[in-house]
Amino acid sequence: MSTVAVVGTGLIGGSLALALRRAGLRVRGYDADAERLARALDRGVIDEAASSLADAYAGVDVAFVAVTVSAVADAVTAALDAGVGAVSDVGSVKAPVVRAVEAQAGGAASRFVGGHPMAGSAGEEGIEGADADLFVGASWVLTPTAGTDPGAFTAVRDLVAVTGARIMAVEPELHDELVAIVSHLPHLAASAVMHLAADDEANHDTIWRLAAGSFRAMTRVSGRSSGIWPDICVENQAAILHILDRYMKELERVRELVVTAERAPLLDFFEVARAEVSNLPDRAAGAGPLVELSMPVPDRPGVLAEVTTLAGRRAVNIVDLDISHGPTGGVLVMVVPAAGVDALVAGLDALGYHTTRRELG
Repeated sequence: MSTVAVVGTGLIGGSLALALRRAGLRVRGYDADAERLARALDRGVIDEAASSLADAYAGVDVAFVAVTVSAVADAVTAALDAGVGAVSDVGSVKAPVVRAVEAQAGGAASRFVGGHPMAGSAGEEGIEGADADLFVGASWVLTPTAGTDPGAFTAVRDLVAVTGARIMAVEPELHDELVAIVSHLPHLAASAVMHLAADDEANHDTIWRLAAGSFRAMTRVSGRSSGIWPDICVENQAAILHILDRYMKELERVRELVVTAERAPLLDFFEVARAEVSNLPDRAAGAGPLVELSMPVPDRPGVLAEVTTLAGRRAVNIVDLDISHGPTGGVLVMVVPAAGVDALVAGLDALGYHTTRRELG
């Protein structure tokens, strides 16, 4: 039975450990918080508890780092130095982490595949909230670079796949720009609205009694995992500031619409937002019919990152991926949902790849 190391046994690390164990893998856990590590072992979240970071990495082929963003690079570098074949993380900021690992680990950084599961819990936090089903149907972003080793990417991808997540790949920098919009800004906005309500001391009790569905829906995320957010804001500062500037401009536009008090432009504002909400994917929806794409690929660095990040930009989930190597190149095989195959093939054609498709039903 293969052993996977999971460093950090909080909500995400614990949930990952449970999902891997359910898939038949043995999980060795480590946490700097000895009490939390003991709880993970007692609850059956992990099979064995490592006594140190070095002990966690000894003899394992794959490791996942689930610690705060500021501590990821050091923990990843330690895994690479220990000879772990493939290392990933679960942090919500990628580009600074990738750059730090490259600076610290040198060529060994090719075995690091940045990762970010877009999942959380509305219930208990920490190891008490760990759930093997947390990632089912959720997006799990991988961020390969031009130097990523294909074997390391495949090893990480295969383990992420057993969690039931939908895997997509984008460049680290693009990831940080996008999560600033879909994750970091909503949390900051929700917290700001909560501060506005809390600061109205004269009507404080009445506001809480009046707080209905829309207020609760918008501010719910502000009640989760406050401890991770200072790191996120510091590490993804540039992208967050950029999106905050755009958001404030949009709020100024909304203010002008309210000042003008013309119903038609106001209705259009709300209707556009309503229409966009309908475009949000259903997390529980199945992939539907699948298509296998095969393509010859040259033996050069960056091919895997180029293809997988194109799929990410075209919003095409890679259900499965394999590379066979030859003397002068290889053949890359991807399985993707039929719904997105035309857009992906068009992009691959533009990059010079010749694809052959086979319907899988």
